[in-house]
This record gives sequence, C-alpha cells and structure tokens, in this order.
Amino acid sequence: MRLKKNDVVKVIAGKEKGKTGKIVNVDPENERVYILGVNMVSKTVRKRNAQDKGGISKVEAPIHVSNVALVVNQRDGATSRVGYKLDKDGKKVRYAKKTGETV
Repeated sequence: MRLKKNDVVKVIAGKEKGKTGKIVNVDPENERVYILGVNMVSKTVRKRNAQDKGGISKVEAPIHVSNVALVVNQRDGATSRVGYKLDKDGKKVRYAKKTGETV
C-alpha cells in the first residue's frame, strides 16, 4: 500500500467525494483506509458498566484505497498518485508523481 497513516488524502469517488482528511488507520489486507471525519456511520454501543454510557455513536467507516488520492498541496488541494524511487543514499522513498517531490 502506498498510503500511510497521517497522510492527508482527498476522496475522489463515492458519496463523500471532494472531502479531505487525515488517515487514521490503514487496513492493508483489505486495501482500505479510515479517514478522520469522513464516511461517518452510526454504531450502537452497549453499556459496559454503570459509569459507561451506551447508545449511538458516530465512527469512521473504511474507504477503498482506490477512491482516495494523496493531497500534495494543502492550499489548493492538488492531488497526486504516489510512486517509489531510490534517493541518493539508496533508500526507497515515496514521491508524488505529479510534482516529483518526496512525501
């Protein structure tokens, strides 16, 4: 997976199209990401003890990685695909294909 936790991404397809947020969790096995404040669903929570409050809470639902794109420029929200290349030291680094800068 080319996207990592704490990357800022923009949703490019689906009902949440156009929204941006930070990746909270990554599920590489199912190729899905959880984005802060995006694709919220209601989930019922059972009361665990006397102090806990049960009820309905909002949680993030996963989005397939093909439906999001990495945000390269925060000001205008420009997105790019992510690639890998070797830097001068021979280390493998991620870079934005549109601008060429390392991520």
